[in-house]
Amino acid sequence: MTKKEQINSQIIKLEEKYKDSGQDLSSYLDGLLYQRYLTYWDYIHLDTLLSLQVPRTYFPDEEIFIMYHQITELYFKLILHEQKQLVDDKSQNVEFFIEKARRINSYFQALISSFSIMIKGMERKQFLQYRMALLPASGFQSVQYRMIEIYATGLENLVHHTERDQFSSEDTIEELYEHIYWKKGATDITTGEKTLTLKQFEYRYTPRLVRIAKQVKNSTIWGKYLSLPVKDQDNKELIKALKTLDINANVNWPLMHMGSAHRYLDKDKMQIDATGGTNWKEYLPPSFQKVVFFPELYTKVELNNWGKEWVDHIFNPNKVSK
Repeated sequence: MTKKEQINSQIIKLEEKYKDSGQDLSSYLDGLLYQRYLTYWDYIHLDTLLSLQVPRTYFPDEEIFIMYHQITELYFKLILHEQKQLVDDKSQNVEFFIEKARRINSYFQALISSFSIMIKGMERKQFLQYRMALLPASGFQSVQYRMIEIYATGLENLVHHTERDQFSSEDTIEELYEHIYWKKGATDITTGEKTLTLKQFEYRYTPRLVRIAKQVKNSTIWGKYLSLPVKDQDNKELIKALKTLDINANVNWPLMHMGSAHRYLDKDKMQIDATGGTNWKEYLPPSFQKVVFFPELYTKVELNNWGKEWVDHIFNPNKVSK
């Protein structure tokens, strides 16, 4: 096919594409003719992106703190982008499932490997000063992370572990949500009452999260796995990818936050409260929460020891493993 023939073929295809739009192809070609050339900075809205860091203090390291959290939220959006495709998929194609799980893991691994920016990349003295200007805002209020959890598994698996045996998938979404594990982490350390951080979050996001939980009740990633043919449920690559996702989200990611909190908030035998008043020593340790997205993939021993080795490493660094 000559170049001219190729162009004619493309024009015919374009006419077919636009014939139902109410405008002829000539109008669209005029639009293309008048349109400005696209630039990199316009395409990604670079100027807007670089204007979104607005510190509340004059401490230089606060800008690092803001940027890293913004980067984190963009990675969360990437994770949700893959989760939503899995939830919406009707094909039950195991290769598609594996690929999406692997992509999610690659995003988590990028976050986990970059968290040294938070642990070692800021001066502790600066952090302890500018954090007081951020009250009561807290990373606890990341709704995208809550959405990641809800897309991953049934709410019955997100109920606080001390109450989990009392609930099942037969309970209402509203009742399960009321007992979700992270609410206990956002209680005032001294009074046991809901912190302002939690009250703000609930007021803004509870309707949305409950609605999402209802929409995906039978089609979370865990639900999708359970609906696969038995032969596909035994797929070793899929099981490995899902277990890796579980460990990344529910052990390694909280562990990174523990390392950061331990450096900045637990110094000289004096524990400093988190900005949202959350009890981070009770909320962050994976062995305390025992949040597991895909519980039937593990033995009872694995579930009982969930995250324990990591917490011992943080709180008892001199402890010798047997």
